[in-house]
Amino acid sequence: MRNLNQHTITEAVIERFADTPSPRLKRILTHLVKHMHDFAREVELTEDEWMQGIEFLTRTGQKCDGNRQEFILLSDTLGLSMLTVAMNHDKPEGCTEATVFGPFHVDGAPHYENGADIANGAKGELCEVSGMVRGIDGEPIAGAVLDVWQADATGHYDVQYEALAQPQNRGVLVSGPDGRFNFRTVAAVAYPIPVDGPVGDMLRATARHPWRPAHLHFMVRAEGYETLVTHVFRRDDPYLDSDAVFGVRESLLGDWVPQAGGGYALEFDLVLNPKGSKRSVGSAHATRGLMRSESIS
Repeated sequence: MRNLNQHTITEAVIERFADTPSPRLKRILTHLVKHMHDFAREVELTEDEWMQGIEFLTRTGQKCDGNRQEFILLSDTLGLSMLTVAMNHDKPEGCTEATVFGPFHVDGAPHYENGADIANGAKGELCEVSGMVRGIDGEPIAGAVLDVWQADATGHYDVQYEALAQPQNRGVLVSGPDGRFNFRTVAAVAYPIPVDGPVGDMLRATARHPWRPAHLHFMVRAEGYETLVTHVFRRDDPYLDSDAVFGVRESLLGDWVPQAGGGYALEFDLVLNPKGSKRSVGSAHATRGLMRSESIS
């Protein structure tokens, strides 16, 4: 096609995807082009603004490495991560809700026995964490694999430090025959997400704060159940209603209870959804929405 203009170019680009072997990829790219072109027309995007956008995305990629995922951080702060979680993980009432994965999970965390200290010298007040992994009907789930990670008292994850001798505040445990788990770590605190990159520039330009409420991350896997990725948030945190990544859910609030001898205790059960279980009505709507705009996470 020749002599394309601002009104005809969109359909011309979409036509180039006509022979895409994957129907799903064709659908995604078609809608992506439609929405991008409509966005550019709606805001009357200038060439200088588009170049600034390209430079922003370039710097976002350059900020990523093995320990830092700036694109996840960007997705989180734009609410896209939580949107995809909400569409993909709408569960029956009673199950623990999912929330954002975050940019600081690391594969290959050390394995611990229940009762172990996973803090490994991290800064912070002691916190004893315990609970049960169970199914929606209350049945204990033995042998569930819990991947746990969190920030220290300064608001930093171990991967943000350059020369630690060993991982801190992260580990993998397995629930016992009664479904229970317990470990020692440090008390969670609120912290700002990293602002030394393009995401920080975006937050400053839009007068947004970078703070996340205090939380503890869990990823739980068990045979026959859906994998759960979630946080537990401190109920008394001042940033619950303005989380920089929109991840807070009322059902995920937990109580860090002060102990007489010092430190805190957190008791929180994790309720998994069986694979192939009947979804709630809200989940059916989510599934239909997913067919319109499914994403890879």
